[in-house]
Amino acid sequence: MTTITARERLINAAVESFAEKGFSGTTTRDIASRAGMSPAAVYVHHDTKESLLFTVSLEGHRHSLDVISAAAATSADPVERLRTMVYDFSLWHADNSRVGRIVQYEFHALTPEHRAEIATLRRSIEKTMQNALADGVDKGVLDVADISGTALALLSLGVDLVRWFVPGGSRTGHDLATLNAELAVRMTRRT
Repeated sequence: MTTITARERLINAAVESFAEKGFSGTTTRDIASRAGMSPAAVYVHHDTKESLLFTVSLEGHRHSLDVISAAAATSADPVERLRTMVYDFSLWHADNSRVGRIVQYEFHALTPEHRAEIATLRRSIEKTMQNALADGVDKGVLDVADISGTALALLSLGVDLVRWFVPGGSRTGHDLATLNAELAVRMTRRT
């Protein structure tokens, strides 16, 4: 049996608190209470509430970058690569919708330095999608006039899931990821 560390309990509690009350509505006391710690214990691991938000955001963005990068490496066929990238990116956002909602909608609460670091990860995610689209255009199988705009639109299919997706609802994450992947292919494939 795996034991969860105090730091992991704290991060999980922060995710739950931020998802429920938003960053500005959450206190370090709320987080500590959820983690089963004293408020002072929070400061052993993080000097501010914003530092906790940054940790959640950094981990979330790194995981989503890992997901899309791994998907980009799955196939030499640009159409299948695109399908897999949109599917995996969408599924990650459905499976991690609480974290995704926090990292997308609490971005403004980060310090300028932390926003800059997260923005670098976001640009890497966008660049991964742009490269896949450009490869498909170069190989003559995708028809995309605006690569950067289309990359953002395709990524938004997954990112937007965090706004409304509810686990256990009428559609599963797999169903929505499959739909998004098929939409992406239909939107970009050369006919």
